[in-house]
Amino acid sequence: MDEPAALLGGGLIRVRLDISYDGTDFTGWARQPGLRTVQGVLEESLSKVLREPIQLTVAGRTDAGVHAEGQVAHFDSAAEFDGPKLVHRLARFLPKDVRVKDACVAPPEFDARFSAVRRHYVYRLTTAPYGAEPLAARSVVPCKPGVDLEAMRAASRRLLGLHDFAAFCRRREGATTVRELQRYDWERQGDLLIAHVSADAFCWSMVRSLVGAVLAVGEGRRTPDWVGGLLRETQRSSSVTVAPAHGLSLVAVDYPAEADLAARNVQTREMRTVPTAEGCCGD
Repeated sequence: MDEPAALLGGGLIRVRLDISYDGTDFTGWARQPGLRTVQGVLEESLSKVLREPIQLTVAGRTDAGVHAEGQVAHFDSAAEFDGPKLVHRLARFLPKDVRVKDACVAPPEFDARFSAVRRHYVYRLTTAPYGAEPLAARSVVPCKPGVDLEAMRAASRRLLGLHDFAAFCRRREGATTVRELQRYDWERQGDLLIAHVSADAFCWSMVRSLVGAVLAVGEGRRTPDWVGGLLRETQRSSSVTVAPAHGLSLVAVDYPAEADLAARNVQTREMRTVPTAEGCCGD
């Protein structure tokens, strides 16, 4: 059995899971009655294997059809723990479209959601005139062959930094749409166009909206200035097309050093605002 670094109250240990899944046949991550979800499938299998009720906390709640190659979740358990054995047993219990790649004891302060400092997504498009290759059709979205990649890169740069991304997000009551977009760039691999999008956090449908807006620039329907102007909007813009879900994948989540976990949890829970021109924050 792996020795836990520390125990939670009641003799519990905290376990981190590293997860990948094909989101095509899931109704998103979050458990929903009567629907097939990633959380529901994982919790059911974990509860059977560990013989206790398991509830997962996840780094990023992906929408229906969105994939993950580097999702992270945690749970607390009183069961005897052996990480490699758990991974091996779950490989037999889980359906083929979801895998637990690693399981390990985490510090008590580790929180898959609130401890995260950065989340990394990729979005995959193809400019091939025949569309996506059959083996990639569940994760690659066709687009026009003649898109202007340099214009897309220019538009993406306009969005970097700490902003209110209200124009790109579905509104959730009581939730902020202020985010720090730390990376948004594009690379070409033959016919494949790959967007790399990283931020401290993302709001609902934000990445797909970012891709949809910049793709409109690449196809000549909008300008980079139009994309930059969206940052002045205070609510979701009807002019932004949300890109299809199946092109998106969560590829990694970054966490701080163990000594900084508790402080990060507190910081993440604080409501943020965009700094004013004078350098101080509004209410």
